Amino acid sequence: LQFNIFLNEPVVGSRRPTNMTRFVASSLILASYLVASSEGFAPSRGISAATVIGDCQARQSTLNALFSDDDQTDNDDTLSRRDVGSRIAMLASAFATTFTSTDAFAEEEGRLIKFEVENLDGGGSGSFTVRTRPDWAPKGVQRFETLTDTKFWDGCRVFRVLPGFIAQFGITGDPQVQAKWRSVNLSDDPVKVTNSRGTVVFATAGPNTRTTQIFINTNPKGNGFLDKQGFSPIGEIVEGMDVVDKLYAGYGEGAPQGKGPNQGLIQAKGNEYLEASYPKLSYFSSAKFVK
Repeated sequence: LQFNIFLNEPVVGSRRPTNMTRFVASSLILASYLVASSEGFAPSRGISAATVIGDCQARQSTLNALFSDDDQTDNDDTLSRRDVGSRIAMLASAFATTFTSTDAFAEEEGRLIKFEVENLDGGGSGSFTVRTRPDWAPKGVQRFETLTDTKFWDGCRVFRVLPGFIAQFGITGDPQVQAKWRSVNLSDDPVKVTNSRGTVVFATAGPNTRTTQIFINTNPKGNGFLDKQGFSPIGEIVEGMDVVDKLYAGYGEGAPQGKGPNQGLIQAKGNEYLEASYPKLSYFSSAKFVK
């Protein structure tokens, strides 16, 4: 990227810009470059280098146009304060497009949430990171991020782990908190992507019944049959899938089909019940947004 508008080309049209004009223009160019080079524009957020360069080139074109030879000040080699003020306002509007674009890309790409996990199978701890995908399921993502904001996941046990199928969690250890969410059903998102391995999806018992419970799909071949049942993925594991595979699975299917935890008792008694009867369950010590 070239920063030569007022730095290496001292004369613009028939005029020589004032020092104030040089300062304003060069500062805005530099600000645009710094924004474009920031983490928000990194390719990891889904924005290509071509987009970054193109955006900065657009800012440069805007500057060239605004400080062109169109001013009716042929007999003056400086811009008036009013001229500079109006141009700064126009530039601010142009540069706002950059930040708006960043927000749009961030909204499309979602947010990263890191789960710290304790009591893995065989002992030890680890972590995995979820990237939410509002372009897949905006309603589900909003609920998942709200639950993260309120620290709902902290202390949650992964109470149902069926290797080669799913790992299930989402009943908090505090029955009073859980009771507040049980009746707050979430309307469905259309299923836009398949339930492949590593995707994260709200559990559902039928149309518009999602609340707080989550599946992580662990089947190497995916769980495509869930697509037709309305399970709409809200994100994906982008790091730490090996940790997900180590979640404790020794208790098997839940009651009454198996010997695992009874969901009704988890709802009623929370972690008091799980810690006493199923002490080996893996659990989350924290879940936080990655800045």
